[in-house]
Amino acid sequence: MTPGSRIRAAVAALAAGLLVVPLLPGSPAAAHGAPAARASWPGNAPNKTGGRDFYIDSVRGSDKASGRSSQAAWKSLTKASATTFGPGDRILLKAGSVWQDQQLWPKGSGTARRPITITAYGSASSPRPYIATNGNVPSPFHADGTKNPATVGLTGAIVLRNQQGYDISNIALSNDDDFATDITTGTYVRDGIMVSINADLIPAGADTIMDYFRIHDMYVHNTDGPSSWQKIHYGAVNFQVFGSKSYKEYAPGGWYFKDVRIEDNTFEHVELHAVQFAFNWFNADGTAAGQYDEAGKFHEGWEQLWVRTRDLYSRDVYIGHNYAESIGQGAFQLANTKHMTVEYNEVNGFLERYDAVSCGLYLWAGADSVMQYNEVYGGPDNEYDGTPWDLEYTNFNVTYQYNYSHDNAAGWMAYMGNSSNSVARYNLSVDDNGVLVKNMLSTNYSPTYFVNNTFVYDGADLDYVHDETFLSRVYFLNNIFYNYSSTAATPWYRRTGALRQAVFSNNDYYEASGTHSPQEPADPDGLRADPRFVGDPTSPVTGAGVDNIRKAAAHYSLRKDSPLIDAGRYNAHLGTADFLGSQIYYGKAPDIGTIESRTGRKVSDPVDTNPIEDEADGRVSLAQGKPVTASSTHPGANGTLTADKLTDGDLSTRWAAADDATYPITLDLDLGADTTFTQVYLDEYTDSGTNPRVQTFELQSWDAATGTWLTFATGADGIGHDRTVTGFGAVTTSKVRVALTSQIATEQYTPSLTEIQLYA
Repeated sequence: MTPGSRIRAAVAALAAGLLVVPLLPGSPAAAHGAPAARASWPGNAPNKTGGRDFYIDSVRGSDKASGRSSQAAWKSLTKASATTFGPGDRILLKAGSVWQDQQLWPKGSGTARRPITITAYGSASSPRPYIATNGNVPSPFHADGTKNPATVGLTGAIVLRNQQGYDISNIALSNDDDFATDITTGTYVRDGIMVSINADLIPAGADTIMDYFRIHDMYVHNTDGPSSWQKIHYGAVNFQVFGSKSYKEYAPGGWYFKDVRIEDNTFEHVELHAVQFAFNWFNADGTAAGQYDEAGKFHEGWEQLWVRTRDLYSRDVYIGHNYAESIGQGAFQLANTKHMTVEYNEVNGFLERYDAVSCGLYLWAGADSVMQYNEVYGGPDNEYDGTPWDLEYTNFNVTYQYNYSHDNAAGWMAYMGNSSNSVARYNLSVDDNGVLVKNMLSTNYSPTYFVNNTFVYDGADLDYVHDETFLSRVYFLNNIFYNYSSTAATPWYRRTGALRQAVFSNNDYYEASGTHSPQEPADPDGLRADPRFVGDPTSPVTGAGVDNIRKAAAHYSLRKDSPLIDAGRYNAHLGTADFLGSQIYYGKAPDIGTIESRTGRKVSDPVDTNPIEDEADGRVSLAQGKPVTASSTHPGANGTLTADKLTDGDLSTRWAAADDATYPITLDLDLGADTTFTQVYLDEYTDSGTNPRVQTFELQSWDAATGTWLTFATGADGIGHDRTVTGFGAVTTSKVRVALTSQIATEQYTPSLTEIQLYA
């Protein structure tokens, strides 16, 4: 047995009340596994709510007793699970007690002012009461593998279903009898605390909003499950909404949790997640469950745009000061929630066992929420996702700020799309040597902003800054890209045209080798200077604990002689303060990087007098807004893939040919009058699953005298992104035809273009 495994075994035994052993000072187990020293357990204090107290003692209790005093305590959790409790009641578990093979599912609900409390009582020197359910929970699946509406949500060591008003604290939980043996098959789902809304079991007209939950000071460990996807989530603390039918068959509004706080808990060796928030409608996948948004974009059901359009968000949720270690999949997977604050959580290892993609701490299909002051490290090397953070699908007004990630092999931030006003600012990334901004699978509703982040990496180990193609406008402002490799320049992208929608301004690009990559983006106001950090950038602060996260950030403050001071530009998306809480900004302009130097006069109410959003190359396409006729148009995407998108000046919209289109496919621009041009700009649409498809093309002008099309340029090597055709001299005509004459041999589907532009 290794020293680490001995420590973990000792902690588990200590939490279970089986033995008392000294813990190694400074070890993770000493810091997180054992209960902190205390004067008394909460259950020893008087009940001030006016409710009743019920005591449970696994050693000296009796289920024949009244349970109303410590001397007349019940013995089993089964007794408590058969009892209906009311507002203000307390379920008190004796410290040092252990319940093997049992589950606690008390009935009844409390209120916000008079919650039902589940906590510990007894000797302060005894460990937490320990519920070791050992997988003795019902399967949420039928024999044929489909989900069972009667048993979903009943898979926790502690269970609440269609109940509200609970405060749960100071208990140790596990839900696996042999965690060392990994479960790889079977229909097993095992939670620590499972809180669910089962839409099929709520009577007509009853409340569908479950209000007020407090889960704190818990130690949840060893909750195992299969390492293959079962289309159902589970975790140490799991909030889920279940419904066996399509979401369309339930009334809009309701079906959510409200006023939830999950804080000061420790999670070790759990599957899938440490904390999980989500919907799990049984019929929300595929085209039938999808919907079109107001812009005509189609969302698959699993993207859960319907949570927004039907106002099904959980809300007013706080998740803070939790420690998660050795998590099977994503540690904090949060979804379908608005007004959520997630802060001061520490993740030490995720995606350690589960054979599916996820990220360390992230929100998807959420709104109006912030992730801040979190630390994530020890993530895996993963081609997909695997990053500590994720700007996920269908997020609206979600901000990642003041977070610290390090030593995550997959990279820094996954980035999916179909979102609005996504912001990542004042974050610190050290040795997240995968892809810094990973993926982009769909266009966005509005630009995304990456501002004042500090990236420190080894260019020889870094995969890319970006691996796919930005499909919508992305702004990179005031960031530090610090490559400490002495041999390799920063690899900026994998795909040609990857940064075409990215705008870089006032960033610093430092290459320790002195050699800059030819892929480095244009940034006329950027720097290529040593930032001159106060600390050694290759020796970051680690192990200080998430409560000291600002110490790690301060290591990357700028010296007084740094060229990055006052070298940034202001934008409203910078917010109001930096990682250390300093006002934005001091001096002539904001600084570049994560920490603002207090040099110069404080600018209390900054105004953006030079909006980067207004900048352009000054050219106006001669084809802008002109009508276009296509020989073939795809009927999908709710009829939005029409030829007029080719002259709207927006690279995020597109035309597509029908699947049965025949070549040549023609696109005819009517300029309305004779127009002279010398350049033609063409651009194909691509995403992670869509490659360039055009092999050959011809550009033709209309000869009114003969009534024929005349070819003035051809291409045999494809179009791809940002193809500018020149060298044909000056052409004057009233109509232009783009004829797509053949397809790349390896491509199955027909072409899709975003723009045709003409310039003189």
